[in-house]
Amino acid sequence: MLTATAGIFGFGLAGAGLQQPPQKATYKLFDSKVPSPQYASMGQMEAALEEIRRDIGTDGEDIISIDPEDLHAHGYSEWSSTNPDGLPVAVAYPRSTDQVSTIARICHKYRIPIIPYSGGSSLEGNFSAPYGGISVDFAYMDQIVQFNKDDMDIVVQPSIGWQDLNEQLAKMESGLFFPIDPGPSAKIGGMVGTNCSGTNAVKYGTMKDWVINLTVVLADATLKLAVVPEDLSVAVVTFPSIRDAASAAAEVMQTGVPVAAMEIMDEVQMKVVNLGGATAPRVWKEVPTLFFKFSGTKASVQEHISLVQRITKGHKGSNFEFAKDQREQKLLWSARKESLWSMLALRKDGEEVWSTDVAVPFSRLADIIEVSKKEMDDLGLFASILGHIGDGNFHESIIYNRKKKDEREKVEVCVKNMVKRALEMEGTCTGEHSIGWGKKESLLWEVGPETLAVMSAIKQALDPRWIMNPGKIMDLP
Repeated sequence: MLTATAGIFGFGLAGAGLQQPPQKATYKLFDSKVPSPQYASMGQMEAALEEIRRDIGTDGEDIISIDPEDLHAHGYSEWSSTNPDGLPVAVAYPRSTDQVSTIARICHKYRIPIIPYSGGSSLEGNFSAPYGGISVDFAYMDQIVQFNKDDMDIVVQPSIGWQDLNEQLAKMESGLFFPIDPGPSAKIGGMVGTNCSGTNAVKYGTMKDWVINLTVVLADATLKLAVVPEDLSVAVVTFPSIRDAASAAAEVMQTGVPVAAMEIMDEVQMKVVNLGGATAPRVWKEVPTLFFKFSGTKASVQEHISLVQRITKGHKGSNFEFAKDQREQKLLWSARKESLWSMLALRKDGEEVWSTDVAVPFSRLADIIEVSKKEMDDLGLFASILGHIGDGNFHESIIYNRKKKDEREKVEVCVKNMVKRALEMEGTCTGEHSIGWGKKESLLWEVGPETLAVMSAIKQALDPRWIMNPGKIMDLP
């Protein structure tokens, strides 16, 4: 699976050939014996596209697109925090594992970068094409290949959405579901590539905990499934300050209450949801808010709700609501699921949303959230804090105009400071968005040049022509 390969081995990097963005050489990652990658000329690129068409032979159906709008959609993301210059030269839409293999073989032959694409919802330039090449869109590979109910696992293709997968499992009355739940448009391939988290991470872990097998470059992945709980409920509680909310969340985890999900949104984000109107007619209190999911037996759900209510009350929590039926569950959880889209809806002409994340140990959550929020306010940024606080992962979402130098510089300072604080607190530079193009410098701060050199050696051994998603995770030789 191209996406999985890119994520697991840090498949990215490149050198000379199609488009060459400027590089900042701040450390020595490769010795002088490692040559810079040389990519196909445009003439060779055209020959490769013709060879792909000929070898696949799809009875008149062209799986290659060079439509300008298609190329733009596969190289630029309006919600990504970074968009390097450059677009793919073509987009390929394989229908089968054999076609994926054919594309990979021909791209290797001609030294053409291959960039995997599934849901297109990544936030760190993960599917950008800074060196041109072919974007391989798995849109037509979105099927369940094999369902093993008794083994509680399922084989799927990379472009099936996690929500679509769960809908199909429900229709089969399987009693099973796939518990990782990031943004609604996320697909399994990209979720593997970024080791995504999602709101259920506090109970079910992250993507790495639910992948059994990967066929690398080919197109299948086998996933574990979980039993659908007997009972579910959702609760919402408000706080006078973000520190109170974060402290309450930390105590819930330290006490060992087995909540299924625990999310945080600050007063700015709650206001954004109200302004966006996506959850109307519900109007939310514009104060820091925690969202909880509970699952298990009916008795255990009620017990856990009582425990969380007691803990949150001890941290000045108030207006505790819990859902009495499925309709109320969807209503109470709707604000969390609409958060990013509500932020995007508020943009004015020329404005963008920079959304990025870090993760820290529970004991430092309140500290980093409070300090980061204060810095955003002091800089005069329209910014909010939200995230999967149950596994120490939180996000900053900032509206700004990239063309206004002072605004851009403020955002860059804010994001870098957030990352450095997380590392000082023994955290990580990204909880679930992955490194992509946008956090290469942050990864260097976190692991150091020696560890990055080991990663590059693995990359060099497995992808000596540096054609697999070049420029991501680390720079080129």
